[in-house]
Amino acid sequence: MLTPMTQLDEFNHILDTQNIRMVYQPIVSLFDGSLFGYEALTRGPDNSTFHSPSVLFEFAEKNGYLYELEKLAREKAIQNSILQHKQQMLFINISSPVIFDPKFKAGQTLEVLQQRGLSPSNVVFEITERISIEDFTLAKKVLEHYRNQGYKIAIDDAGAGYSSLQAIAELQPDYIKVDRSLVQNIHKFKIKEYIMETFVTFAQKMNIHLIAEGIENEEEMMKLSRMGVHYVQGFLLGRPEPHAAVISERLTTMITQQKADYSPAGMTWTIGDIKAPIQTFELSTKISHVADYFTLNEVASGVVITSANKPIGLVMRERLFQQLAGQYGFSLFWKRSIESAMDPEPLVVDEFLQVEQVSQMAMSRLHNKLYDYVIITSNGFMSGVSSVQSILACITNVRLESARVASPLTGLPGNIQIHRELQKRASSNQKFSVIYADLDYFKWYNDLYGFQKGDQLLQFTADIIQQSVMAFAHSQDFVGHIGGDDYIILSHNDKPELLCEEIIRRFEQGVHLFYEGTTTRGVKDRQGNAVNSDGVTISLALVICDCKYQPITLEQISEAAAQLKKQAKSQKGSVYCSCDLLNGQADYRPVTEIKEVNSAH
Repeated sequence: MLTPMTQLDEFNHILDTQNIRMVYQPIVSLFDGSLFGYEALTRGPDNSTFHSPSVLFEFAEKNGYLYELEKLAREKAIQNSILQHKQQMLFINISSPVIFDPKFKAGQTLEVLQQRGLSPSNVVFEITERISIEDFTLAKKVLEHYRNQGYKIAIDDAGAGYSSLQAIAELQPDYIKVDRSLVQNIHKFKIKEYIMETFVTFAQKMNIHLIAEGIENEEEMMKLSRMGVHYVQGFLLGRPEPHAAVISERLTTMITQQKADYSPAGMTWTIGDIKAPIQTFELSTKISHVADYFTLNEVASGVVITSANKPIGLVMRERLFQQLAGQYGFSLFWKRSIESAMDPEPLVVDEFLQVEQVSQMAMSRLHNKLYDYVIITSNGFMSGVSSVQSILACITNVRLESARVASPLTGLPGNIQIHRELQKRASSNQKFSVIYADLDYFKWYNDLYGFQKGDQLLQFTADIIQQSVMAFAHSQDFVGHIGGDDYIILSHNDKPELLCEEIIRRFEQGVHLFYEGTTTRGVKDRQGNAVNSDGVTISLALVICDCKYQPITLEQISEAAAQLKKQAKSQKGSVYCSCDLLNGQADYRPVTEIKEVNSAH
């Protein structure tokens, strides 16, 4: 009778037979909802004591097999890679002890990558901290060797402890993966929000990209998007699977709409808006001809190589002359085709991509390509280029203008942008809705609980309005902050009444948290008169504008909204009331149709 294998025998059998499998969890961009890449995760054999990755790796570490296991996992991750194009990234976990292992030899990973048709630029080594790094000088030396080959570095579990923060300061990674403990319910806890803001500010200053882990609901994702986090990962986007992920169209629409809402009206710049002309050469052009062009045109920093007016390569002046300046450089290259000297994989983008998105792509390139031109196409054909300097200058100017006219409390577009958006819609021939939102008895709350709590309530209201708009996800919708406790939504939703009900439902579900467990007796109006109310409520005025036959003026919208607002405030609780505005004439709904939606709705 056979005796059961010991744990060590079972583990060695797993290594010998390479009996582990890889699953991949998607990482999604919060700029456009695209699949940025995957984190490769290891699973042991089914029905085995080593099925759990934590058990598998802890045993390997304890018994001195960590290097062998991680090498196998690394190779499997690459061999079974599900990357769909060269811009996607594969995140591979490496624990800190393996970095210092003498068996961790250069070239092994590169060989496997080449067999799979990938390059180091597709790989991010994600430093996990099963054991904290103690010798940062040596770690930096080792990791710099891999950076020079084109690999990138990520620090995992940031925010979970001091050691990860020290690793960030010492190693200066390309990516920071923020731990789930900081992400979970971040839309509900201000302290988590403040900590994340620190990470965002730091990342912006250091040109590091943030990846928030453990995203499980839409509210978390939207909050992180508004805060400026770059990428997200979690069950909401996709569970670890052996096959390629498909991100739901709903989530992609929510992400793109979120960015549209936070792009100041009239100030959304595409990369095509800042393109500049550039000299192009055909693929058959001799290197000598391009070098002569640079000599005669001292201000020219680069040229684009085209075929049938489509860009296929980039030549930067400095890099070409460095190549020619080497020993035998002229004799070797002078008469060759420019194809042998060009970069065959430049960054090529469509003219309608937003400038901030292109900036992210440009700054994710290899260090030696960071300041190369970005090539811009129109319908696939050569259109122009932009320098990194022009891209960053554009972003700076847009942000300064946005900060100048946005609400300092909520960050939402202010009255200048609101007026612009209203004017644009009112003069169109499209049907749209205007929803004015106003808090009732906010002055009473502010006086009783203080300005800080009052500001939090205003921010909460802004958040639930945006979340509600996101739930219906229309690409042209706009949210603005008029001032104080007044907000505005411009929507192209077919059923704006449902949007009003969703705003009220979310408000009623969350507003009770702001009373800190106290009763809400003694509510007073602005004149100090006692009113019959359970606390702060929200009133919505819905004006459905039909501009098909005749444009509608802003005065007509304002007049109709004022009448509706008066009706709504005459009712108890959170309510909305509506009217149809056609050819300048408002058809008010009877008061009996005013909907009241409580927390049980």
